[in-house]
Amino acid sequence: MEGFAEFGPRMVVLTGAGISAESGVPTFRGPDGLWGRYRPEELATPEAFARNPLRVWEWYAWRRELIARAEPNPAHQTLAEMEAALPGFLLITQNVDGLHQRAGNRRVVELHGNLWRVRCPRERQVWEDHRVPLPELPPRCPTCGAFLRPDVVWFGEPLPPEEWQHAMEAAREAEIFLVIGTSGIVEPAASLPRLARVHGAYLVEFNLEDTPLTPLMDEIWRGPVSETLPRWWARFQRGK
Repeated sequence: MEGFAEFGPRMVVLTGAGISAESGVPTFRGPDGLWGRYRPEELATPEAFARNPLRVWEWYAWRRELIARAEPNPAHQTLAEMEAALPGFLLITQNVDGLHQRAGNRRVVELHGNLWRVRCPRERQVWEDHRVPLPELPPRCPTCGAFLRPDVVWFGEPLPPEEWQHAMEAAREAEIFLVIGTSGIVEPAASLPRLARVHGAYLVEFNLEDTPLTPLMDEIWRGPVSETLPRWWARFQRGK
């Protein structure tokens, strides 16, 4: 922990599915990942939605019900504590489950959208809908009657431009950049730690195993992130 006191409060965090896995939310990659059981092109593409919106929504409705039963774990709660303590804190997440917000984070950049929002493709309106279960599948726009879609980024779609721009600017300005529970293979999100490194950030990785980003790291913590991140934060506070 020695040396952290020289860094200012600009701390940026990138989270992936690994942080929510400890709350019981299935990851997409790895031996037990969802993409080992389901084909992305059948469930998470615009083409799949156009072919069979009911099938796509049945899968997302299942995920919503599963996530609704999950609770933020100590890693989520630690990130909320960090935000409260550090004026320069920003959380960038690849997750769509909303657990960071439930834990108390408000300065959140959602690169891949949010499962608790719906979007009307026809009117381009977006709003929150936390009902579980949804009363109708597929849900319809109350104004125009079109099938709504989850407000998430599907394969083949670009990231929300404002969110991505915000994330890149934060990575360039970060003094400390934490990489938590991400596989390090999903682009363009995986480029953010590299961008932070180029601009001089101190990088810390929290994961169960090595990733393609591991060689970039100044500090590595292995083990369940619900245990390692609270320990790291406690050491950081003592070292300031």
